[in-house]
Amino acid sequence: MNWGRTPWTIDFVPEASALPATADFAVVGGGFSGLAAAAWLRRIMPGQSVVLLEASKIGSGASGRTGGLALAETAAGPLDDMGDALAGYKKILECLATGLEIDFPGVYEIGRQGGRRNSPIMWEDSGTLRVIQEVPGGGIDAGRVVSELARAASRLGVLVLEATPVEKIEFGAPIRLHTAKGVLDAGRVLLATNAQSADLSGLAEDSRAKFTLAVLTEPLPAEAIAAAGLASGKAFYTVDLPYLWGRPMPDRAVIFGSGLVDVAGDADLAALDIATGVAAGMFAGLEQRVRGFHPALATVQFVRRWGGPIRFGDSWQLFFDRHPRSPDAIVLNGLGGDGVTLSVYLGCWAAEALAGQRELPQWGKIPRRG
Repeated sequence: MNWGRTPWTIDFVPEASALPATADFAVVGGGFSGLAAAAWLRRIMPGQSVVLLEASKIGSGASGRTGGLALAETAAGPLDDMGDALAGYKKILECLATGLEIDFPGVYEIGRQGGRRNSPIMWEDSGTLRVIQEVPGGGIDAGRVVSELARAASRLGVLVLEATPVEKIEFGAPIRLHTAKGVLDAGRVLLATNAQSADLSGLAEDSRAKFTLAVLTEPLPAEAIAAAGLASGKAFYTVDLPYLWGRPMPDRAVIFGSGLVDVAGDADLAALDIATGVAAGMFAGLEQRVRGFHPALATVQFVRRWGGPIRFGDSWQLFFDRHPRSPDAIVLNGLGGDGVTLSVYLGCWAAEALAGQRELPQWGKIPRRG
């Protein structure tokens, strides 16, 4: 596997521990959702044991490999009873990860039709891209958020186990998780693996995985940033195709992301090499495209290429439901490319639902098959 190097690092390393025989709650998946849910469970149920099982390393999947663009809504648009996910996200991080400073100055929606006459962005890209409007949101340092959520979970008493893939689940009472390190019997379980291990969540037939790409430029001179319309520091994404998203970094480097590589399943994801094949060609095309946007970007050099897996259902539907085989297991999956905010927000919602303190929403249902 060669998914490239991200611009950030995850510096949390859990203490080495043995797999216990039992737990009140088990969380499968050590990304944004799983870490937030595990920490929140210990916060609201301090007398109950919580074990988090991560197949590889904390944040090694989609959460640690995102471009860090945080938005308020899902890819499918607003959902009934969702609440203010962006505000909820900030409150959760303020509660759990007190060392983080989260600032969401807004995000530009850019497009080729109907843009503002005084748009700061004027890029040539199958037409002229202009700012259409600003929406709530901003950018995050994914490495820091993953690290701080993991520290919060550990501090609150969650047993965090890396390199502990769940290989099989027996849905009984308790739910029996067969892992590479032994068997864990859990009273209630959250499956928050998202892009990978869809078979565990019962979603192999109802969702699909993709691999999304991003590049990072060298730090640009301040005059180049201003000329390209990025001096505000606001992130951006297109509302039409060909799709593009990105954001300036504090050091005036810029992330640009675009493109989805088709994969047949988990094995293809694990074997994907961004230096070869379709992915390599898509990276070259993205870099050439960026250089054509504006004269200020014509000679820009790129210092990082990386990608990460995402999963979504039809019409970008996400899944947030009881597992078809057990009311004591909740599935949170299919967050697509909008998981930065929703993963943490819905992870805490899932924790409250597992604890019997909140109902699940009406949207997010997993199809029941006969």
